[in-house]
Amino acid sequence: MSDEPQPQAHQPNEGGPGGGPGGDKAKRPKRTGWRRVIPTWRMVLGTFVTGLLLLGGLFFLGYSLVKIPPANALAIKQSNVFLYADGTQLARDGEVNRENVTLAQISKDAQHAVLAAEDRDFYSESAVDPKAMVRAAWNTATGKGKQSGSTITQQYVKNYYLAQEQTLTRKAKEFFIAIKLDRETSKDEILQGYLNTSYFGRNAYGIQAAAQAYYGVDATELDAAKGAYLAALLNAPSEYDVVAHPENRKFAEARWNYVLDGMVKENWLSESERAGMKFPMPKETTVSTGLSGQRGYIVRIVKDYLIKNDIVDEASLDAGGYRITTTLEKPKQDAFVKAVDDQLMSKLDPENNKVDTYVRAGGAAVDPRTGKVVAMYNGIDYVKQYTPNATRRDFQVGSTFKPFVFTSAVENGSTTQDGRPITPNTIYDGTSERPVHGWDGGYYAPENEDHYDYGPITVREATDKSVNSVYAQMAVDVGSDKVKQTAIDLGLPADTPELHTGPSIALGTATASVLDMAEAYATLANHGEHGTYTMIEELTKDGVEIQLPQRTTRQAISRAAADTTTSVLQSVVENGTATAAQAAGRPAAGKTGTAEEDTAAWFAGYTPDLATVVAVMGQDPVTADHKPLYGALGLDRINGGGAPADIWAQFTKDALEGTPATEFNLELQNGAEDWVYPEVPPATESPETDAPTDGATPGETGDTEEGRTEGQTEGGTTDGGTTGDTGTPDDGTTGGTTGGTPTDGGTTGDGGTTTDGGTTGGTTTGGADGGTTGGTPGGPGGPAGSTTGITPTSRRE
Repeated sequence: MSDEPQPQAHQPNEGGPGGGPGGDKAKRPKRTGWRRVIPTWRMVLGTFVTGLLLLGGLFFLGYSLVKIPPANALAIKQSNVFLYADGTQLARDGEVNRENVTLAQISKDAQHAVLAAEDRDFYSESAVDPKAMVRAAWNTATGKGKQSGSTITQQYVKNYYLAQEQTLTRKAKEFFIAIKLDRETSKDEILQGYLNTSYFGRNAYGIQAAAQAYYGVDATELDAAKGAYLAALLNAPSEYDVVAHPENRKFAEARWNYVLDGMVKENWLSESERAGMKFPMPKETTVSTGLSGQRGYIVRIVKDYLIKNDIVDEASLDAGGYRITTTLEKPKQDAFVKAVDDQLMSKLDPENNKVDTYVRAGGAAVDPRTGKVVAMYNGIDYVKQYTPNATRRDFQVGSTFKPFVFTSAVENGSTTQDGRPITPNTIYDGTSERPVHGWDGGYYAPENEDHYDYGPITVREATDKSVNSVYAQMAVDVGSDKVKQTAIDLGLPADTPELHTGPSIALGTATASVLDMAEAYATLANHGEHGTYTMIEELTKDGVEIQLPQRTTRQAISRAAADTTTSVLQSVVENGTATAAQAAGRPAAGKTGTAEEDTAAWFAGYTPDLATVVAVMGQDPVTADHKPLYGALGLDRINGGGAPADIWAQFTKDALEGTPATEFNLELQNGAEDWVYPEVPPATESPETDAPTDGATPGETGDTEEGRTEGQTEGGTTDGGTTGDTGTPDDGTTGGTTGGTPTDGGTTGDGGTTTDGGTTGGTTTGGADGGTTGGTPGGPGGPAGSTTGITPTSRRE
């Protein structure tokens, strides 16, 4: 046997299938048959872990990539809400009917109702609810109808940041934005945003608009029953409107009950309160009238006011969201519209009278003490006549400007050309087309209406009769630059068109607006204290109050100047061209006016409590050209004492109904004591036959004032022998013949006889308006006798 080791036979491993523990590991048998398609637990676990990692990665990626975008245009677009002074709605502008409010401006009942309807765990849950999302997806997929698994946070994100399309991309964005928003924004802010962006039907976006649309109240006034109905609408806004769809009432009530039951379950409503509730039937839906009627005018004027006074810029107003409480008082506003309709519009016959198609009207009323605009009239309908007639500045104001000339005379202590103080009793020459003296701007000789010659006439009478020649001379006596400044001090804007210096300023060539004139007359009514008018009582944006400019007042003119003017203007109402204003039944002062060629007729007047200006204007509806109003209403012409004064009287009476009438408390200038018209004796002869008698020759120089005053106050004849030595050529008075007869100096057509100084005695009334006067022409600044005896049928102011 060889000594070399021999190879050993292989021993099986003990641990193997055929051996012990130390043997090789056996291979796992291959899976066969149906077992091959079943994943092992290792595969399941691996897939799950991989899926988690993938989802985590996708979440991280989505969270990183998706940013909170700016709000969409629809979400931030609001309407501006315009309110009367008492808080009732006047108008709403903008295409989107939405008014954002704070959560504090939404009743707790309404908040709880929405939570009960949409997301009862809102304050305790996260921004998203995966279970609800899966459930909603499953119900939608299995044919149970489209359902939402979104929380209030997700719905708010959809409303405010995204669009409404149903796509996976939008849902993914909604998911991530909601999570981010929940981390960065409080629950109260999210709920507030949701309530302001949700759609409730009836074109109402947000709960404030919905509260107004369905119940005519603000969101803060919603009780549990009303709040529950609005919350039910969120589920089906159009279908659950029980007014529009009464056939769906049982479904709407079922949803309403669901909401209330949820409020009870969440302890937001007691069972006893719930048991006694009845379904709150909403009000009838109203067809939106938008900006028709007076609303559109007011919206435009208020916007212009806010922009012009740098309170809100135009871009911000266009974006909306403002709640604007105006100073307009609804009863007075309605009264103004009714007065215009009753006294003017209802009397027009545009089908048979072409001139009636030209007729427009404008009006404004201001509280003299506060400067608040309480009512306006702008036209028949904003959608038919676009231009607001209360604020337009293209029609002459006519003789309504004359009081400013007299006010300026008193304010500046002015005198006539011959040095006599200008008071209501100062005598001027009322001859038509009398050249103005003392003005170096060229020849100017304005005509009176119908070329009527009044001869010697007091300022008070000249105001009553609106004598152009007197006031043109007075403007020069005062200084037209001072007259212009007084008008501005009273309230006319310095940039008023055609507010130029010169004697023509007295005749009202300026084209101030009705509202401008109302402000100026309000200053007279307020004893010369002026404060710019205001139209805004309160202004808020998204529930936050915006500070308005502080209104300041000042004594623009002396009280004596304002009150003396008021005294003269009272006479116009009592005895002059504005007697129609007496129908208001209150102490009143005012002035009529007519624009050149009768394109506009005005009445500006006031009581101690209300200053109102009315204008009737002529404008071609096609070309927009100014048109004369001859023949309108079937009349030869429209004067300020006609339709404008009639409108003023009815409006003032109705607007102040229920308030006690108050007298004017006047403090007059020296020499302007109250002057009463003497009793008028009956005329025995026509003005045409009353010719001056012989012997009316100029007398010697003497004291003129006594002779004038005696003739004025007695109203009859004075002894020519005792007053004949009166008058100087410079004064413009003429002396009678010493020892002459009572008729020396001439007779007046309607007002008795004149003194021997050539001054008129008594009042002048009727068509003759003074008749014939004797004497000879006087010098600059004073009256002149006239030999004319024209009897006009009417006057143009």
